Amino acid sequence: MTTTKELAMEGEKHLEETIEAAFQIISAMNDELCNPSLWSTSSATASSTTGSNNGSALVSADAAGIDGAANHSESGGGGGGGGGGSGNSALDEASLRYKNSVTSLRAVLTAILNSHKAKVSETENGLETPEEEEDEIEKLEEQALSLRKEIAEKNVHVKELIDKFRQLIADISTWQSPCSV
Repeated sequence: MTTTKELAMEGEKHLEETIEAAFQIISAMNDELCNPSLWSTSSATASSTTGSNNGSALVSADAAGIDGAANHSESGGGGGGGGGGSGNSALDEASLRYKNSVTSLRAVLTAILNSHKAKVSETENGLETPEEEEDEIEKLEEQALSLRKEIAEKNVHVKELIDKFRQLIADISTWQSPCSV
C-alpha cells in the first residue's frame, strides 16, 4: 500500500506534467496565431467569412483544434506533412499529454481521498481501543507541557540577552558621543 506522502509526490509530478503540457499548448497556439504560414485553410476561410469578427473566428478555430487534437492523435492522424502539419502536430501532442497528465492527476487525487477514507474507517471500526487513545492523548499532553516549560525557560534567556544587548548599545553610544569640554 502506498503512503499518502508517496501519493502526494506522484501527484506533484503529474501536476508539473500538466502545467508543462498546458504551457506547450499555449506555445503551439501562439506559434500558429503568430505565423500566417501555419494557419490552416479552414481558419483563413472562417476569418474571411466573418468580416469584423476575425478574433472570435480564430479563437473558435483554435478551440476546435484543441478539442479535436486528441482525436487526431488517438486515431493516428496527428502530424501530417507540409507547412501546416508541424504546428498542428505540436498542438495535438501537447493536448494529448495534457489530457493524459490530468487523468493521472485525478487518479492520484482519488487514491489520496480513498486512503484517507480507509484510515477514517479503520479508526471507526475499533482498531484503536479507547484506552490506547487515552494513553496517546496523555502522552501528547505531557509533551505539550514539557514544550511549554522549555519555551518559558528560553523566553527568560532571550529576555536576558536582549537586556544585555541594550546595555551594550548604550555603552557604545556613550563611548562614541563627543566629549563636552
